[in-house]
Amino acid sequence: MRSLSTILIAFSLVTVSLSAQGNPATALPVVKVKTPEGKSVSTSTFQNDGKPIIVNFWATWCSPCKQELNAIATMYEDWQKETGVKLIAISIDDARNSPKVAPFIKGRDWPFEVYIDENSDFKRSLNVNEIPHTFILNGKGEIVSQHKSYAPGDELSMFEEIKKIVAEDAEKNPQPAEKK
Repeated sequence: MRSLSTILIAFSLVTVSLSAQGNPATALPVVKVKTPEGKSVSTSTFQNDGKPIIVNFWATWCSPCKQELNAIATMYEDWQKETGVKLIAISIDDARNSPKVAPFIKGRDWPFEVYIDENSDFKRSLNVNEIPHTFILNGKGEIVSQHKSYAPGDELSMFEEIKKIVAEDAEKNPQPAEKK
């Protein structure tokens, strides 16, 4: 019994220590992904000038994923005008299927950035087990929301959440008034 108490105390100390260092789970992990052309890119470069970012994991073989991204694509320009949001679509197609991604997205004419996580490093680092899986980041690049799967209309709820994040970011970081 005494060793169980010792283990619990040690676990508590480790947990408190990690909490005191900040919550590293709120930021995107830094891993390498590829462009559809095969160029390696670090996820640390995913930025949007203090505006929200949507990171969506999908695959060419996933029907709900394609439905979700197609639905967002029809409204994306309006979303950007209103909130400045950027969508980054991360294909989890493996090395065998990744050559299909570039022609697939070209045929869809999606207006957002697309990368490929063919080794599943990014997917694993965020504990993505099913797709579509979407993360929403605030203007600081912190993960503030996530959801799995897709049903028609989910994109509207997502946009409401993005507008809320923009409002919260503006409240926390008010812009100075313009001089006349």
